[in-house]
Amino acid sequence: MVHLNNDWDEILKDEFSSEYYLSLRQFLKQQYSTTRVYPHMNDIFNALKLTAYADVKVVLLGQDPYHGEGQAHGLAFSVKVDVPPPPSLVNMFKELYTDLDVTPPASGDLTGWARQGVLLLNTTLTVRAGEPMSHAKQGWETFTDNVIKHLNERETPVIFMLWGKHAQDKQRLITGDRHYILKAPHPSPLSASRGFFGCGHFSKANEILEGLSVAPINWRL
Repeated sequence: MVHLNNDWDEILKDEFSSEYYLSLRQFLKQQYSTTRVYPHMNDIFNALKLTAYADVKVVLLGQDPYHGEGQAHGLAFSVKVDVPPPPSLVNMFKELYTDLDVTPPASGDLTGWARQGVLLLNTTLTVRAGEPMSHAKQGWETFTDNVIKHLNERETPVIFMLWGKHAQDKQRLITGDRHYILKAPHPSPLSASRGFFGCGHFSKANEILEGLSVAPINWRL
């Protein structure tokens, strides 16, 4: 049984007993016992463990975990301490510097953001080593879609940062007009120059939060 140790436990209790999730769980048991899978099984739900439902201010959607050794630890775009930031994260730090004059940190560990209310959610939560999207279409998309649907039901506004087509496909789940949607190309080197650089999403998110009389995010790590 999964224990997130916050209000997500009650909100998601039906997910963990659903037919699709039990099938996904069997798939994961087989994968973790026979292949190398990231992140470590104890880290799969770190995004939900670190950012309680009631505390979510910003949702930053990723695709699937990093598939290199020692990188993924359950937070979208984030890597463990002492692991070099991958190119997309480097570009995020470049935009943060341009937008808010925040010097790029030495570490790519974004836990500090998660603890402030930034839900760093990948839409697929596991991956085989060296095989991007290898755990797609096994049930994770249903699970994370339902997480987004629950956030959409909140009365307190949520800011959704949707970077790239994959994340923007989830806009269909965000129907509440009280929520805020910030869209830009993905920070990948393949697309960052097409509008991610200069999007100003970090400052825009804080302007929205301040307008709602909510404490802004300290984006410095």
